Amino acid sequence: MPRCSIGEIVRAVHDETTSPQQVLSDSYQQFRKTHEWLNALVQPQYENAQEVCINVDRESSLSGVPTSIKECFSVQGLQTTLGIPSRCGFVDTEDASIVQQLKACGVVVVGKSNVPQAMYLHETTNPVWGQTNHPETKTRGPGGSSGGDAALVAAGVVSLGVGNDLAGSVRQPAHACGVPSLLPSSGKLGRGGAFNSMPNFGVVSSRTGFLASNVADLKLVADSLELVTSREEPFRSMKIAVWEDAGIIEPSPAIKRAVREASEALVQAGHHVEFVQDEVAQDAAWVMFGLLSADGGRDIEHLFGDDKPIPGIAKLLWIGGLPRWVRPFLAAFMRIIGNRIDAVALMATGPRSQKGFEELVARREQIVKHMRDTAKEFDAIICPVSSLPALQHGTAARVVAAASPCLLANLVDLPAGVVPVTRVRGDEQSGRAFSFDRVLRTAIQTDIESVGLPVGVQVIGLNGDPAERTVLDLMEAIESRVNFSRWAHQ
Repeated sequence: MPRCSIGEIVRAVHDETTSPQQVLSDSYQQFRKTHEWLNALVQPQYENAQEVCINVDRESSLSGVPTSIKECFSVQGLQTTLGIPSRCGFVDTEDASIVQQLKACGVVVVGKSNVPQAMYLHETTNPVWGQTNHPETKTRGPGGSSGGDAALVAAGVVSLGVGNDLAGSVRQPAHACGVPSLLPSSGKLGRGGAFNSMPNFGVVSSRTGFLASNVADLKLVADSLELVTSREEPFRSMKIAVWEDAGIIEPSPAIKRAVREASEALVQAGHHVEFVQDEVAQDAAWVMFGLLSADGGRDIEHLFGDDKPIPGIAKLLWIGGLPRWVRPFLAAFMRIIGNRIDAVALMATGPRSQKGFEELVARREQIVKHMRDTAKEFDAIICPVSSLPALQHGTAARVVAAASPCLLANLVDLPAGVVPVTRVRGDEQSGRAFSFDRVLRTAIQTDIESVGLPVGVQVIGLNGDPAERTVLDLMEAIESRVNFSRWAHQ
């Protein structure tokens, strides 16, 4: 039985050819085998899970499926620290709503996964639980902020990872680790009871999302939670917009190739694709960054209390808090020394007056209207997840903009998913022009020695009943036609 497949586990448990206890034992053995390398399941609860297995309903839709829960969701008996030392010792007294829903479907929660400190970076490390490594190389991370779950699914420790996503936090690690993911629209599951790290920010909300080893498994989870229906529908040829470049940083060569290969797969499946140029994803990214930093970082700083954030976060919070009057001068200096992206970021982010905040909200409404118009012509969008493959440790604060292709779906509240397509080839570790720009220099270094790393493609749903079904169907069509070589679990 494939260790990671939800479908195989559920069928075997239903047929009584295996038991939830045996599935849990397989998960535990894989955890022991990989934990020293990964450090991803930082609050394991296998003993409690053994007791749960005894009472699992074998007929449940997700019966016996070993599942990890992102640290920001409460799980009775565990802790929600967000990687901040002063938050340690406070034990969750009840399960978050998404945990309750999944347990009712028969999953077996094996513990909580690691997160970036305060869930603030696409790099999973903090002083409470330490650093999580990429499942295939210790020189890189699994992304974030749902990086722990992505690593656990990719390494075969769990079959289902539960995360959340405010700015690419489920999709970016799925891409980095080579696993599929699904982010439903906010009306489906909402925040799922996740800890709200930005309580004063109400324009866009984080959303519960999932990571699994294949798209069929995501479909099974979506059906179990009534996000989509399991009814058989006749094939419908869809029209899909393809954005080869959809962010602030130009994508790496392997990422552009992955988008083309995914598009070819959809043509083979009978869909119509059209390569188009649209700046809306980049515009949406800058608006999203502006909205998230409009309070000058006060919500995030409040989380730390007397604790000091790790250096990368501290620097971003310092920049985020710079007053508006000083930003034009610093931006001009950044342009002089060649840091064009940092210059733009300085002007796009930071504290806002009420009027300035309302202007950002108005720009968001313009983007929402643009996407409504786009939906009149296209059913979905295929584009990069990130401009870069898995990041080297310690670089996430310098290339925050890499995951900018994700932010449109967050800003406009569209369902989206990620499907692995390929791996970086040896001849794709270079190709960027020399630049004095600090961000682009880091991108060049990220591409070096990236051979073999996974590359995913993002599917954004515009139409469908519901649009989550469109996302999953297109992901499945891509998955079945590309030649993505999965990592052999250690």
